[in-house]
Amino acid sequence: MLALVAIFASCQLWFVMNYGGILASGSTNSADRVRHTRLVANRTALALLRFARAPLRFVTSLGTTAPERLLIAPQDIRTTDPTIAADIYSGYFVFAGKAVNTHGASPFEVEVPSPGWEVGLTGFSWLRHLRAADTALARVNARALIGDWITLRGRAYVGTDWQASVAARRVLSWLSQSPLILDGADRAFYRRFMRALGLHARHLQRCLEDGLEGEARLLCAIALAELGLCAQGMPKLARRSTKILVDELKVQILPDGGHIGRNPQMIVDLLLDLLPLRQAYAARGATAPQLLLNVIDRMMPMLRLFRHGDGAMALFNGMGPTAAHALATVLAYDDARALPLMHAPNSGYERMEAGETIIVIDVGPSPPAAFSCDAHAGALSFEMSSGAQRLIVNCGVPYNPRPPLREAARSTAAHSALVVNDASSCRFATGAGLDRWAAGQVISGPRIVQTRRLEDAHALEIEATHDGYEPRFGLIHSRRLTLSATGRRIEGEDSLQPTARRVPGAGQAEYALRFHLHPLARATLVDESTGVHLVLADGQEWLFRASGIGVVLEESIFLGGREGPRNTTQMVVNARIRDYPALIWTLERLG
Repeated sequence: MLALVAIFASCQLWFVMNYGGILASGSTNSADRVRHTRLVANRTALALLRFARAPLRFVTSLGTTAPERLLIAPQDIRTTDPTIAADIYSGYFVFAGKAVNTHGASPFEVEVPSPGWEVGLTGFSWLRHLRAADTALARVNARALIGDWITLRGRAYVGTDWQASVAARRVLSWLSQSPLILDGADRAFYRRFMRALGLHARHLQRCLEDGLEGEARLLCAIALAELGLCAQGMPKLARRSTKILVDELKVQILPDGGHIGRNPQMIVDLLLDLLPLRQAYAARGATAPQLLLNVIDRMMPMLRLFRHGDGAMALFNGMGPTAAHALATVLAYDDARALPLMHAPNSGYERMEAGETIIVIDVGPSPPAAFSCDAHAGALSFEMSSGAQRLIVNCGVPYNPRPPLREAARSTAAHSALVVNDASSCRFATGAGLDRWAAGQVISGPRIVQTRRLEDAHALEIEATHDGYEPRFGLIHSRRLTLSATGRRIEGEDSLQPTARRVPGAGQAEYALRFHLHPLARATLVDESTGVHLVLADGQEWLFRASGIGVVLEESIFLGGREGPRNTTQMVVNARIRDYPALIWTLERLG
């Protein structure tokens, strides 16, 4: 143990000496530098802990044998397309926006066009399309492809295939599609397949014991729990993985039903996995953990909180284009037909609804570091829709963003929010070697976000503040939104108040109020550029004004549509704190 401590101390010193300048680059305060150094030190400690636990992992893995046989097959509730089965049989594999023609070769031997493509291939979720085809050819093709993977990569334990989240997804895919895979299989393939599942069980348990963090830890727990239920002869795995599942649900699913990472997409993805798991417990005659049932019930109203009038999800913290079929599938399992949650204090979201108008506001702090890889610097940003038309949006993220585009989409400027000196309210660990250690985690961001909600017969009001700009500028941003009872008038007030810690030049700082418009909204400057006339696709007309000062229309990009990135417009109000410490704006429906 003393040797490990000495190694840890040496590694800490080495990283501080070699990465200190890199980590501090772009930082303007000692608090950021401390966070950077602590992050690298924690990663080093985790690596050493994994090394120390290696003998224990080996002993633990000896107790996990291959399953004897599969007793049940969980239902895969994701939508299917049997035409994709024909493409796969022809050698065409399309994942993450990349298409590859294998020309008769195994897809596991071809050159990988992108990491996302390889994740899609080796996760085997596409097996559901072969099952939808329901032909003997599809069954033979599925077995051949799985056999190729087992032969070529089944014992490597390295590479994208064996990342914890990818391996867990593969287990879930194989279990749910086992009727397709095993129907007509000979004894030799059956035994190979069972041994492969046993190898996956050992690998995923090692990942958990290694201190796996983030969303991948919950996915591993779900996969192991499902395997323990489906397989005969693995009762210890079922008990152990159910306990891990319950522990992780307590950590990751908040009391209001949101995910700790604050990404709305995670709610959809988790329900697509948790609902079949709930059914698997029932199919085996086992009692599902009460927490699992409660979590599913809590997540449904939270999911509805994010829905706009057109059915699409609001674009916060990593949410991309809404997969309408997946959302409809999940909501079909909501027996209670729960109303949307309006107030989600644990997840940090508020919903305002009156008449035909819906507003969703981000009023939460940055999530914990391990769950912040998809988080955005969108504190106090909001989206607004009227009827089936979206008007004010955030930029969102595309299905498969390239790193520069992903970084831009995470910035405060890509949100309908207030931006001080073109700076974001969060700092991310990107570039300069930090991706290796933190993979885009939030290094610093809002920690204290206070919210007040008031409602009477005349209006609904939300007021919130965040401290994301306090470290660099000594400023607290406050936003108040008031929605009339008819839903036809929105009044906003944004202000910047200095804190007791005076920062030189803070009073001279400039800021911009940005309102990104949906691509279907047309904007025209009116009244000598002090107002903007907005026309929606269904003919609705709205008028925007801001304290009588000038508004400019700038180019923007909308990344949250299924058709891909689209050019759009944003309304921008520029001001200086000294002249306008508070700025009032209105958005009113005409006619």
